[in-house]
Amino acid sequence: MNMRYTTDFPSLRGQVDEAEWRARRDLAACYRLMDRYGMTDLIYNHITAQIPGKPQRLLINLYGLLYREITASSLAEIDYEGNVVAKPDTDYGINKSGYVIHSCIHKARPDVHCVIHTHTRAGMAVSAMRCGLLPITQTASRFHGHIGYHAFEGPAIDLAEQERLVADLGAHNAMVLRNHGLLVCGASVAQAFNLMYQLEMACRAQVDAMAAGPDEVLVPGDAVLERSAHLYQPGTRRPYGELEWHAMLRLLDAEPGGYPRYDA
Repeated sequence: MNMRYTTDFPSLRGQVDEAEWRARRDLAACYRLMDRYGMTDLIYNHITAQIPGKPQRLLINLYGLLYREITASSLAEIDYEGNVVAKPDTDYGINKSGYVIHSCIHKARPDVHCVIHTHTRAGMAVSAMRCGLLPITQTASRFHGHIGYHAFEGPAIDLAEQERLVADLGAHNAMVLRNHGLLVCGASVAQAFNLMYQLEMACRAQVDAMAAGPDEVLVPGDAVLERSAHLYQPGTRRPYGELEWHAMLRLLDAEPGGYPRYDA
C-alpha cells in the first residue's frame, strides 16, 4: 500500500480569511513552543483552537507529525463530532482522543478558545500523587482553588467520558487528569500556553522538592495562597500570556531553519 505521509504542505495564506490565518499561525506557534520547552510526547497529544467566525469548528494537528513540524497550513479543520471538514492532501488523519477530550470542553465553555493536553514526565508524576498539585511555589499558587481533577478512565476514546470531563473541569481553566497528564484551556492560544507553561513548571518544582521527602516541603498559609491565586486571575491585573506572546513569537522567529516556519 502506497501511503502518502508527506510533511510538505502548500501554504493556505490567502485561501482563508485573515482571522482564521491568525488563529492557524498562533496555534502552530503554540505547538512549536510546546516542543521548545519540552512538553511533547512523540507524536501524541493535542492542542485545539476555535476558528473565528466558524461556529463548532476547531483546528487540530495531524496525527503523525512532530510538534516541531507543524505549520499554520498543516492543521486540520474538524467539527465537534470529530468529522474532518478539511485537511491537507496527505494520508495523515486525526487522533480520536483529540476531539473526545477537547471538543466537549470547547462545546461546554464558550469562553474557551484553546485547549492544551500534555503527557509530560512531571505532569504524569503529579497526576499519580494522592496530594495532587501542592501550592508550594509562587508558580503553583496560581492554581490554588483554581484547578480540577478527573479520575483515570483509560485512553480517552469513550464519548460517555465527555460529560465527566466537563463536570470535573467546571469553571476552572486547568485540570489534572489523574494517572494521565495535564489539561488547560484559555480565552486565547497565548493565555492557554502561558497557563500550561506555569502548570508544567509547578509540577517540575514539586517533583524536585518532594525528592527531599514530604516532611521537608513547606506550604504557605491559606490567606497568602488565596491572595496570590487571586492576583493571577485574568480579571485582576491582566490576562497572563498576552504580553508574553509577542516575546514567544520573537523567540520562534529567531530560531534557525531545519523545518518550515510555523507561519508557513
